[in-house]
Amino acid sequence: MRRWSIPVMELFGIRFRLHFSFPLMFCMVWTMEAGRGQQAGVRSFLLILLMLFAVLLHEIAFALVAARNGIRVRSVVLLPIAGIPLLDEQAQRGLDAAREIRLALAGPAVNLVAAVLLGASVLLLYPQANLFGIPWLTPFDLPRSLVWAKLFVAILNLLPAYPLDGGHILRALLARGGDQVTATRRAVAVGQFFSFALFVTGGVIFLGTNSNSRWLSNNLWIMMAGVFLFLMAQLEDRSMILQAVLERVRVRDVMITDFATLSPADTLAEALQRRVHPPQEEFPVVRGTDMVGVISRQQIAASLQEEGNGYVQSAMRREYMVAGPQESLAAVLRRIGRSGLAMIPVVEGGYLVGIITFQNLMRKLTVLSLRRQAAGRTAASGSTAPSH
Repeated sequence: MRRWSIPVMELFGIRFRLHFSFPLMFCMVWTMEAGRGQQAGVRSFLLILLMLFAVLLHEIAFALVAARNGIRVRSVVLLPIAGIPLLDEQAQRGLDAAREIRLALAGPAVNLVAAVLLGASVLLLYPQANLFGIPWLTPFDLPRSLVWAKLFVAILNLLPAYPLDGGHILRALLARGGDQVTATRRAVAVGQFFSFALFVTGGVIFLGTNSNSRWLSNNLWIMMAGVFLFLMAQLEDRSMILQAVLERVRVRDVMITDFATLSPADTLAEALQRRVHPPQEEFPVVRGTDMVGVISRQQIAASLQEEGNGYVQSAMRREYMVAGPQESLAAVLRRIGRSGLAMIPVVEGGYLVGIITFQNLMRKLTVLSLRRQAAGRTAASGSTAPSH
């Protein structure tokens, strides 16, 4: 989701990113309404902004309740039907069922209240808006669409379909036994069912109506909601599978043991000219048997340019994180993500025994995955081989 989104703003310390599906949805709505005059494009754009506002309000409410419960939301990816928040990993792991349910209810509750208040205002101030007219979401009646956009986002997110809010409530109830991964995968399966049901329901009604039907627009919104929910459920399912794999992989399985170190007494020019194989961008700095810092080629080059040829000791970072060989790769990746470091030293018994870098991590994981697949095929063929 993050890869297919762009940053749009930062609010309350949270980075909000806009998913590419918003402009795609604008194109679909504009195409659908193109025959209704020259203002169709502008009005379609305003309708998409109303949907974005409803989703944004939903996620801001979630973030505020999360902060009240001691959980930091780092970023949010905004989609046309919901947002996908990225929570602080450490706080998320300690999230109990009651707090997860409170968080899940925050966004829909705010949108429902906003829909009621806006609906009452529209009825009082703009009675000509025909609040209960069909279609509910249309570029050509924006006051009505503002109310129904909030109601649509609220009701949709209450469906027991992960990763929507209702799906989080379902997962919290299923995970009371303690198996978070199994509970998540079951909630994702329910989400896939609802996505299929929404798409089929919208499609059947759509095919049963003619192009001039007032229900046509509503049916397309239902179909699009089904498509987006399916994509979100698929991504969550893959994410949980990856997380489960990473929890089983140990640091010792992927760490680099053939690496170079620098001494604090090395000059920056000597360090920059050093050629190592395989290529290495980050170096542990070691004095005798003690690790005292880390430094990157980029830091070395920057210090050379700004201050001249000093010593590694003057440019190295003295604050760094270490990992143990028995730790799970998932825990180390969370640590790397929070710190922004490109390399983490692996220490056992007070001695530096390896390093983990992003450069080599993906190659190691690919090799490890292929080995496990090969071992699985060998075991399967051995178990089915005829006995003599």
